[in-house]
Amino acid sequence: MSLSLTAATGDRVLRQIRHDPRTIGLLVIVPCVLLGLLAWIYQNTPVFDAIGAPLLGIFPFVVMFLVTSIATLRERRSGTLERLLTLPLGKADLLGGYAVAFGVLATLQAAVATAFSIFVLGLDVAGNSWLLLLVAVVDAVLGTALGLFTSAFAATEFQAVQFLPAFVLPQFLLCGLLVPRDQLPGVLEAISNVLPLSYAVDAMHSITTSATGGGDVIRDLLIVLAFAVAALAAGAATLRRRTA
Repeated sequence: MSLSLTAATGDRVLRQIRHDPRTIGLLVIVPCVLLGLLAWIYQNTPVFDAIGAPLLGIFPFVVMFLVTSIATLRERRSGTLERLLTLPLGKADLLGGYAVAFGVLATLQAAVATAFSIFVLGLDVAGNSWLLLLVAVVDAVLGTALGLFTSAFAATEFQAVQFLPAFVLPQFLLCGLLVPRDQLPGVLEAISNVLPLSYAVDAMHSITTSATGGGDVIRDLLIVLAFAVAALAAGAATLRRRTA
């Protein structure tokens, strides 16, 4: 893996996205609109403080999964990946460049959504606000990694969108946002224990409810990062030059 080739790939992807205002709007504006709508619905109640932080991690995860999977598939269908891989550019360089580019976008997205939630919507955070931002960024990176991985199995943009309920909705239902994970039936709790979004939500809960839960947050973050690295490795192994 070459750092210069990875950086060049990341720069190319960022320059392409810079000229796509719809994607930028989806990345930056949509999470803030959804969080604002939620805060408006539950104004003058403690509900937003209870679920706002976990959703601050879930929304970037979902958006980055969708954008990354479709963008990667589009490059493969257009023949861009085939042309790039004829150059001295390995699969790891290519996936690394995409991860870096979308990681930068994930950081921007998480920073805007976190600042909007805390300073505009008044989200109450017992722990450190920078940890909230860090978890949101890692969640978005996880969405990027899973999007890169699942794009290898889709032949069209529509199929890429279909992976959203298959990969994301089960995690959303079992992550502890709707029902605490220790109150789930035994089988479902066991499944939730091997889903990365569960640990992201656990980290967000720890930050918003405890000022001394930093150790638990770091542990959960490392688990989420391990899932992201594994997804990137699997994506590099399954990456195809073209879609048949």
